[in-house]
Amino acid sequence: MAIKVLIKRKFKPENLDEVRALLKKFRSDAITHEGYISGETLSAVGTPEIKTIISCWQTLVDWERWRESRQRQENEAMLEIYQQSPTEYEIYQSGSMAP
Repeated sequence: MAIKVLIKRKFKPENLDEVRALLKKFRSDAITHEGYISGETLSAVGTPEIKTIISCWQTLVDWERWRESRQRQENEAMLEIYQQSPTEYEIYQSGSMAP
């Protein structure tokens, strides 16, 4: 069953150009990983330094493999330099009848 991962981050406002470039790179890397379906980046209205990324994966195992991959960990380390607080994750199953 497909899952969606919500990734919430708050960045330093003065680094938003660098953040945008890194998030684009991050997505292009994820696209090549097995099980990736889609992704979307949202910016909070009035506070563009708050970002929510919605990432859709075929299975939880696919997401976990990507999350633990060396490539993603390297990308995450680059993003953390610009963050004001730790990354938050929420994982959801698709479908209203999911247990």
